[in-house]
Amino acid sequence: MTWLWIPLTIAAAFLQNVRSSLQKHLKSQLGTTGATFVRFGYGVPFAIAYLIILVTLFDFDSPTPNARFLLFVIAGGITQIAGTAFLLTLFDARNFAVGTAYSKTETVQAAIFAVVFLGETISLLATIGILISLVGVMVISTARGPANPPSIARSWSARSALIGLASGASFGIAAVSYRGASLSLSGDGFLVQAAFTLAFVLVLQTFVMAVYMALRNPIELHQVLKAWRVAIWVGASGAIASIGWFTAMTIQNAALVRALGQIELVFTIGASVIIFREKILRLELLGITLVISGIIVLLLR
Repeated sequence: MTWLWIPLTIAAAFLQNVRSSLQKHLKSQLGTTGATFVRFGYGVPFAIAYLIILVTLFDFDSPTPNARFLLFVIAGGITQIAGTAFLLTLFDARNFAVGTAYSKTETVQAAIFAVVFLGETISLLATIGILISLVGVMVISTARGPANPPSIARSWSARSALIGLASGASFGIAAVSYRGASLSLSGDGFLVQAAFTLAFVLVLQTFVMAVYMALRNPIELHQVLKAWRVAIWVGASGAIASIGWFTAMTIQNAALVRALGQIELVFTIGASVIIFREKILRLELLGITLVISGIIVLLLR
């Protein structure tokens, strides 16, 4: 079943694209904090329901958490909240595309964190695939702006770039932490390990953010509850995407999973061309080619 991480990651990337679009819509109503909370708070019922189905209908044994699990879950939960907040902040940045590109350095950062915290290694061919895809992402994100060397050099110190790098670092730590948490559990296998980790993380994140919002801005928490008609879909798509991510990262190295997840950008551009009839630029086509080429090299590692 080692190949299962591939379709799980592709499905998760597609659903993440759906969830991000809905979150962007909600941000104008709820603000950054409220839109961040929706991803976690409205995802809890779906994650818990999935875990209950595995335990009751399919007779999986529920894992028992341990100190290592709790340490990884807390680290992953907090850094994912931070990464989501940074990413949503990019919606307000002047150069959202460039900032988002830097957030995609998550794959490289996740590879480094995996070596440091989990002692994992990545083959040379897989590393080359990750770097090719990363270049493709950068090309796509700068395709509709100045692409000359001075502009690209200046973009590294821009506010959006720094926020993007912080987002990438946060998501990289979170991905590695979730893999570490799942692998620390004993039980019937990767399905229930991933499901238990996801449910635990979402409950923790919901509690932390609910307390923060209740103390800082109770009105915003009330607005989140009022927006349930759209928020429930954010929670559903986000939870199902997370099931895919968590299961894939339990099976495979987190950096490889997140690298394959770059296919989300291909879905995004495909939707803009097919649904919104937007013209695709040559640089965007080159970037897509690089992303896909990197993914092919990654899968052939």
